[in-house]
Amino acid sequence: MADYQAPLRDMRFVLNEVLDAAQLAQLPGLENATTDVVDAVLEEAGKMATGAIGVLNTTGDQQGSQLADGEVTTPDGFKDAYRTFVDGGWNGLAFPEAIGGQGLPFTVGLAVNEMITSSNLAFSLCPLLTTGAVEALMKHATPGLQEKYLAKLVTGEWTGTMNLTEPHAGSDVGALKSRAEPQADGSYRITGTKIYITYGDHDLTENIVHLVLARTPGSPPGTKGISLFLVPKFLVNDDGSLGARNDVRCVSLEHKLGIHASPTAVMSYGDGEGAIGWLVGEENKGMSCMFTMMNHARLMVGLEGLAVADRAYQQALDYARERKQGRRPGQPADSDAPIIVHPDVRRMLMTMKATVEAMRGVALSAGVAYDVAKHHPDETVRSTNQGRVDLLTPIVKAWCTDMGVEIASLGVQVHGGMGFIEETGAAQHYRDARIAPIYEGTNGIQALDLVGRKMMQMGGKPLDDYVAEIRDICTALGQEKDSDGHLTTIDAALRSGVDALETATTWLREAMARSYDDAAAGATSYLRMFGTVAGGYMLARSALAAHRALDESGDNTGFYRNKIVTARFFAEQILPQAAALLGPVTRGAGTLYAIEPELMGA
Repeated sequence: MADYQAPLRDMRFVLNEVLDAAQLAQLPGLENATTDVVDAVLEEAGKMATGAIGVLNTTGDQQGSQLADGEVTTPDGFKDAYRTFVDGGWNGLAFPEAIGGQGLPFTVGLAVNEMITSSNLAFSLCPLLTTGAVEALMKHATPGLQEKYLAKLVTGEWTGTMNLTEPHAGSDVGALKSRAEPQADGSYRITGTKIYITYGDHDLTENIVHLVLARTPGSPPGTKGISLFLVPKFLVNDDGSLGARNDVRCVSLEHKLGIHASPTAVMSYGDGEGAIGWLVGEENKGMSCMFTMMNHARLMVGLEGLAVADRAYQQALDYARERKQGRRPGQPADSDAPIIVHPDVRRMLMTMKATVEAMRGVALSAGVAYDVAKHHPDETVRSTNQGRVDLLTPIVKAWCTDMGVEIASLGVQVHGGMGFIEETGAAQHYRDARIAPIYEGTNGIQALDLVGRKMMQMGGKPLDDYVAEIRDICTALGQEKDSDGHLTTIDAALRSGVDALETATTWLREAMARSYDDAAAGATSYLRMFGTVAGGYMLARSALAAHRALDESGDNTGFYRNKIVTARFFAEQILPQAAALLGPVTRGAGTLYAIEPELMGA
């Protein structure tokens, strides 16, 4: 298996030359994020990802986490790697200094987390949930809970979890039955069973802080009657020391397709007198509190699609350079060529490369909007950028994770028969990638969120502004002198894609007013279209930045030229899919329901 290489040059290009992320250092609270500091942080993160964490990816998959005598142990080396992660201050990278963080932008955290996730997806899931828990507690917890729990969660000395799903309540969270009985001292006794709890129990830290959805007595049915509770594995004394073990246990670990090193737990609350917990936010407002954590997690899960795709691409590229099979026309009959010279292998590799770079651009652009929305002093600017974050969240989550699976599958294909053999590692990427389209609201739910909410949010302004920006880039492409025709080709393809997106948006907005089923039937195709156009837009910006850099540097053989060619490949080979999706988006729901359920097998 090829070793993971941190894509530092490409990250710096996107951050500095495409997105101008250096501007973030001008925002209150982000003054530390100078270009020199960010470069150094990325460099060190790359070393950690390729070293202490990355070397455990294969062995962790093979060994897996284990449950014995009621305790979970992670694979060999994970405890030491996690200690390296915590000691380096990586968990608190993007949190305010006031609560023990490093005060760096969320965007930088995304880049760092991409590298950690690429190197070892199963490992990365633990800090992902912890940082989400910090976000929820920062916004909704009482000062007393924040004082007792935040500091150690920010550093990663303690980890956090998200407890939503129950055996009978998956995507329909409103059907959950876990109970929370109020106590005289202001605490609650929690009882119930939660499933699919990532890092629900482990041996990496001395305490685990569970955020648990449950119902209080007399609460309304459905999601309107759900509250959020903080339930620690070990109770915490007033002086911060650990007290008695709480009444919460991991009763089994799921046997999964992938991410074997990540313990996915079935958690039982209240086998005795009930687990002690404390209300986070207002009673019956648990879903709105949990959405703070979930929206953060959705962006981070989208990053998983990008990260696994890049790892799969790197390995496929390395294999294609080394593996010799067949020969090119005109080559001597007694010689073999590396498979990278064959057109179809080159097509697969270019598809992987272009899609990875498109995903990275979309994800980091959402990160920049997130930082501006959180830190800009002007309320109007904050609101505008929050609208951009809300719009892009389902795109990052769903499009990037769908592409992650497809790119990992192409990685298997490039390896041929060896891709189906576990020893090469290509199969692990494919297995690991498959969970991400299911995590944090399935991608079908993300599509419904895009069409049912985000498309019309703020009167549709965030989406309309995004379309207008794409058209502005098309204009800029057309104004550049381009002797090779690269920018002209990209411009034409992007115009066709954004035309289709605008037409589809208009149709769906009208459909939502007359038939939910018709709009919902086209939602997944619409999200795929949107993601494809957004990816093409980011690569167009990349090509424009590279073109201008070439004019200044005169270097027409290296990095910048490759950026332009990659963007052209995406424009020619992938972006046309957007226009092709216009039919599926606008067909309506008629044929979906034309066959009765009992006749579907006929």
